[in-house]
Amino acid sequence: MTEKKKILMLTTGGTIASRATKRGLVPELHGEELLKGLEDLQEICRLDTLEVCSLDSTNLTWKHWLKLSKAIETHYQAYDGFVICHGTDTMAYTASALSYLVQNSQKPIVLTGSQKPITQEITDAKRNLRDSIAAAMDERCKGVQIVFNGQMIAGTRAKKVKSFSFDAFTSINFPVLGVVQNGRVIRYLEEASGEKPVFFRQVNPRVFLLKLVPGMRPEILEPIFREFDCIIVESFGVGGIPDSIAEEFFRQLQQFRPEEKILIMTTQVTYEGSDVDVYEVGKRIRERFRFLEAYDMTLEAVYTKIMWILGIGGLDFGEIENLFYKKINFDITAQPELYRKEQ
Repeated sequence: MTEKKKILMLTTGGTIASRATKRGLVPELHGEELLKGLEDLQEICRLDTLEVCSLDSTNLTWKHWLKLSKAIETHYQAYDGFVICHGTDTMAYTASALSYLVQNSQKPIVLTGSQKPITQEITDAKRNLRDSIAAAMDERCKGVQIVFNGQMIAGTRAKKVKSFSFDAFTSINFPVLGVVQNGRVIRYLEEASGEKPVFFRQVNPRVFLLKLVPGMRPEILEPIFREFDCIIVESFGVGGIPDSIAEEFFRQLQQFRPEEKILIMTTQVTYEGSDVDVYEVGKRIRERFRFLEAYDMTLEAVYTKIMWILGIGGLDFGEIENLFYKKINFDITAQPELYRKEQ
């Protein structure tokens, strides 16, 4: 008789674990309560639960990413796969963060949640939980991924795109890894890695996201450059710095060595990525400064990847650049030189 797979379900709260109160939905259910009505799962696997926290995912921070990573590291040898029950609002950030904090995992690390609490009569929670456990039992599902509405999405490629619908997540600039249909895992892409898993235990949270808006005033820049080690510019279109802030932006940036103040250029456009070299408003940055460009990476992946890199500490800009453009869990599809066009 084949021994049952051992799956550890880590709970963090979220809609899936919420009850309706006078104050609105509040996460109150514990792991064993989430599994009520799903007792048949114990017939196909050994399922244990561990509560990491019980929060609306709006309140999760980088400290909780480290707690989750630590819990997986602690129990890694004892289990065949991991399922993380998580609120949908920041699930893509946690999935990206775990992709960098737990690298080369030969075991599935699956995040899921729901748009409706599991206690409601009409809910997507039970399906998502069943599908996630099926994925966590499948040896082909290595590494970090989100399983939601039957789709399997790489942890670095997922984005929440709908507020209420059950098909809340999509894969950005990359195909889905597979689907789960009636408990059957159909895998399209696999992470081919024979390396041993590596766990990282710290990040640098001093990263600021500067979302550009038309007519932005330059006065806001000085305290941002003073307080943060990295500035991610979520710019318009393929990328650039508008005239309204350009003079002050460049003045602030030139005070620092590239590794002292990391600049990352990305875009507010969801699909197809950035290309700073297309327009003058972007090329003038390339001509004056060394910086990183997101290309087709998601914002969630960019934000968490640089936090992981800066958490290593003591790296020069070349080392930071090499790590940033290293493909991890499908986060970037090509090397930067392949994006750049001959001018």
